[in-house]
Parts: sequence; structure tokens; C-alpha cells
Amino acid sequence: MSAQILAAPQPQSRDLAAREAVLAEAVRWIGTPYCHQACKRGVGADCLGLIVGVWNAVAATPMELARHDQRSWAQHADGEPMLNGLRQFLTEQDPANALPGDVLALRWRSRWPASHLAILMPDTTIVHAYEGGRVVRSNLAPWSAHIAASFAFPERLNA
Repeated sequence: MSAQILAAPQPQSRDLAAREAVLAEAVRWIGTPYCHQACKRGVGADCLGLIVGVWNAVAATPMELARHDQRSWAQHADGEPMLNGLRQFLTEQDPANALPGDVLALRWRSRWPASHLAILMPDTTIVHAYEGGRVVRSNLAPWSAHIAASFAFPERLNA
């Protein structure tokens, strides 16, 4: 799977503007301090807050997802609560078809629900909020084995 994402095809022109808006907004979040359950660029965000913040900056309708109080909720959750929440707003796709601007959902252990999110960038890096740090841009390669799902933003964000 990782080699497929690392060699991802270029986006089609019909959704290029939406992808460029997502990518530009994701870069604006770099350096935002990590803060559990926060969603404010420059102030604080966790990985879900980053996705919600990017969405809210580029889409006409706000994204509101259920938040969980415990940092370890994913290890104890039934089903896939994070993926189910994302499915309300984003289009799930095969991770092998992920393109720059798409959201990657990651799981720490094969039997655990997905619990980390990142935005795929054009240069095979990801933008994500790293606990204990800040929103950073990281190489995708070490994370690729943990990809559980991929989601695309809608082609028309401001409709």
C-alpha cells in the first residue's frame, strides 16, 4: 500500500482547486501547538482538530464531529468511531488511490480503531498534529504501514 501512495497519480483538473485550497490551508496550520481537543489555527489543535479546522476554513458548512474526552479512547472503542464521523463529511476511498489533499486515517495497532489523522501533501509528506509537539510536516514513509483509510474532501467545497 505504501508504494502505491508514494507513487500517487496527479489529481484531475475538476477537483484541483478544492485540493489546492485544502493543501494551502494545511500548510497554514504548521507550527500550531498540539492541544488535545482544540481546533484553532495558531493557538492549538489535535489531529482531528486540524482536519476540522482545515474543513471549516475551506468549506461552506462547518464540520462538527463528536469529540472524546479520553486520549486513549481508540484503544477501548467499539467499531470505528473516528472513521464513522469522517464518513459524514468526506468521501471514503481506497488508500491506494489517495491524492494530495486527502485525509489519511491511521491506526497504531492492527486490531485498534483508527485514532490519528493526517493530510497527504504532494511531496509524499503529511501534515498532522503530533501529541506533545505541534502541527508538523513529516515524511509519509514511516506512517504508511499504519494507514487504515483514506478520505477525499468534496470536489466543491463552497457549494
